[in-house]
Amino acid sequence: MPAAAGDNNIWGQTVCVTGADDPKNDHLKELEGAKERLTLHKVDLLHLPSIKPVFLGCHGVFHTASPVTDNPEEMLEPAVNGAKNVIVAAAEAQVRRVVFTSSIGTVYMDPNTSRDVVVDESCWSDLEYCKNTKNWYCYGKTVAEKTAWDVAKEKGVDLVVVNPVLVLGPLLQPTINASTIHILKYLTGSAKTYVNATQAYVDVRDVALAHALVYETPSVSGRYICAESSLHRGELVEILAKYFPEYPLPTKCSDEKNPRVKPYIFSNKKLKDLGFEFTPVKQCLYETVKNLQEKGHLPVPTKEEDSI
Repeated sequence: MPAAAGDNNIWGQTVCVTGADDPKNDHLKELEGAKERLTLHKVDLLHLPSIKPVFLGCHGVFHTASPVTDNPEEMLEPAVNGAKNVIVAAAEAQVRRVVFTSSIGTVYMDPNTSRDVVVDESCWSDLEYCKNTKNWYCYGKTVAEKTAWDVAKEKGVDLVVVNPVLVLGPLLQPTINASTIHILKYLTGSAKTYVNATQAYVDVRDVALAHALVYETPSVSGRYICAESSLHRGELVEILAKYFPEYPLPTKCSDEKNPRVKPYIFSNKKLKDLGFEFTPVKQCLYETVKNLQEKGHLPVPTKEEDSI
């Protein structure tokens, strides 16, 4: 949960990040300019008094922290109460703007959402549907975002929300995340077939730039879907196979009886209207795999292995 201090142009400004004692944040200390402009602070999102001192003097707050799980006990309280506490603390610290990282999962999870019409920021996931399908991640993120909007309105906080789809791209941290596993399983051969399903993708660098853009642009308001394009899983493995034929990518769908599912059509018009340009999904996929190779998460087959 970074917070920026300074005017509304965040480049070159001091940044403080919560989670000082968490080893998963150690890589941030190695970033360019970190010694001069990065401070780490320990807070508990469920304990409001621990958040307030960190926000004092900050002009902007980016609330990115959230569990990624379908366990309701681990998802709901941290996501919902954490969002509420961040908005309350930001109000008391007189922060100029809060940018909240939500999810596409708060937008389209509704049995009535058509794959033939454009899904935009006016759409909301159906909470009962999320409950009935036990999709507690989407349920928790939806309740968290709605709570953030309600508290922001009550407290007079200038809130802007970014709703990213599945985020890929080069990793900063040394460990694998849930999004990367989405494609890694196909490259390693652990998935022998691909499912008859679709997914929308966006590059992690674009997500970061979108957050900066909506923070810096005074005229923005509301929600911003952050999506480059949607692919069927068959299209995904075909792109990966084209760039990386040395890996045992699946060629068959687990559902050969039914036609390919159509992708949802997510609108990214609001960001594009601000002049935003997205990284093409093919470039994102290529650079994700190269990064996995460089970090040692994905072995690079040798010529001898290729010939076996």
